[in-house]
Amino acid sequence: MHGVKAALRDARYALPGRLGRLLPAPDAQSVARLARRLEQRGIWVTTGYIPGPDAEPAAVAAKNIAVIALLAGQDGTPYLAAKLPTLAFDEPAFATIAQAADSAAMPLLFDAHALKDAGPIHAYLAALLPERPCTGCVLPARWRRSMDDAARLRDTTARLRIVKGEWADPDWPDCDMDHAYRALVETLAGRSAPVAIATHKPELAEHALRTLRAAGTPCELEQLRGLPMRRTTAIARKLGVPVRVYIPFGEGWWPYALDKALARPYLPLWMLRDLIG
Repeated sequence: MHGVKAALRDARYALPGRLGRLLPAPDAQSVARLARRLEQRGIWVTTGYIPGPDAEPAAVAAKNIAVIALLAGQDGTPYLAAKLPTLAFDEPAFATIAQAADSAAMPLLFDAHALKDAGPIHAYLAALLPERPCTGCVLPARWRRSMDDAARLRDTTARLRIVKGEWADPDWPDCDMDHAYRALVETLAGRSAPVAIATHKPELAEHALRTLRAAGTPCELEQLRGLPMRRTTAIARKLGVPVRVYIPFGEGWWPYALDKALARPYLPLWMLRDLIG
């Protein structure tokens, strides 16, 4: 029995990669087409490149630069979610991305990854902020360190996106993520630089957006493409808050998306509930 369970577990974790190799990878052109359609509905865009395995930093940089060129000049100031670990923290490769973003007047935001990457990512951000004040980063609520990061970045020009987070903090296994999320929002309320609220939970989104609006902090709702967003979007519209959709692309997108779908067996019911309210 143990052998059967192990085989089923291995098959489950191998499935996203196998199926992902058979499915066409969304590319920069498809991101640009979707961004134009969303723009007609008054929805802004974020994008980020997810490479396949063993991608070289120069190739990853080229994909990021290509999507910057295609999105340049769109309404709502599209911004790029840069994934430093996919560049192996290669400074010359990242410098080419930053230069392209500067030329397109496009902000950069460093995506969160595993907790071990947080230190180097925040070091990059600290080095860039004096020259590129619109650069930002993600604050995962489930990491204990995020409260300190929020306090340190509160009165800077950094763009910030608050997420629940995918990678757990082993030193905080009993984290109440909704409580931690609200605590981050309350710490950042009153700052003058923008804060993106990235949650698909309607109650949490409304509390966060109301808190930031009441404090005079510029804010927006950011949603991941493919997840239910009808109810959260309605809340943002009611409050007069812009809505942005994060559109990942690249060879690594399908394996990533399929893995997350398999980890969320409740997703069809969630989508149905979103549709019927």
